[in-house]
Amino acid sequence: MSGVVEARIAELGLTLPEVVPPLATYQPAVRSGSYVYTAGQLPMVQGKLPLTGKVGAEVSAEQAKELAATCALNALAAVKSVVGDLDKIARVVKVVGFVASAPDFTAQPGVLNGASELLGEILGEKGVHARSAVGVAVLPLDAPVEIEIQVELTASA
Repeated sequence: MSGVVEARIAELGLTLPEVVPPLATYQPAVRSGSYVYTAGQLPMVQGKLPLTGKVGAEVSAEQAKELAATCALNALAAVKSVVGDLDKIARVVKVVGFVASAPDFTAQPGVLNGASELLGEILGEKGVHARSAVGVAVLPLDAPVEIEIQVELTASA
C-alpha cells in the first residue's frame, strides 16, 4: 500500500524503483536511531546505467542533472527498504553528491540540483536539505553521478 509520498511520486509520473543491489560489501541503507543513511546511489535504471563518462565531456550538465534525479529516486527506494513507508520521513537532512567531472567542469552544484529539486517536488518542505557537491575523477562503473542522502524519521517511526 502506498502512502502520500508514493502517491506524489506517481503524480509526478515517476515510479519508485526496486532497490539497486549493492556492487560490493555494504547495505543500500542503514538505520541508526531516528536517521537513515543511504549508501551512494548510482543512476541505475532497471539494473543499468543509462549513460557513462565524465560530465562536461561525454555527458552534458543537463543529462547529468537528470541522472542526479534518478539517483535521488534510487536513494528514496533504499530508505523505503529500511523503514517500509516513505511517509515516515520527517525531513531530508543532507544530500552529498559526487560528479565525475571533466578537468575544466565546475558546475557540480547545478548537476546536483536535479536531486535537490526532485526531493523538493516529492517531499515539499521535508525535502529541503543541506548539501555538498563534489567533483571527482571517476565513479564506480564510470557513472557520471552518485548521490547519498541522510533522512530523519518521524517520532512514530
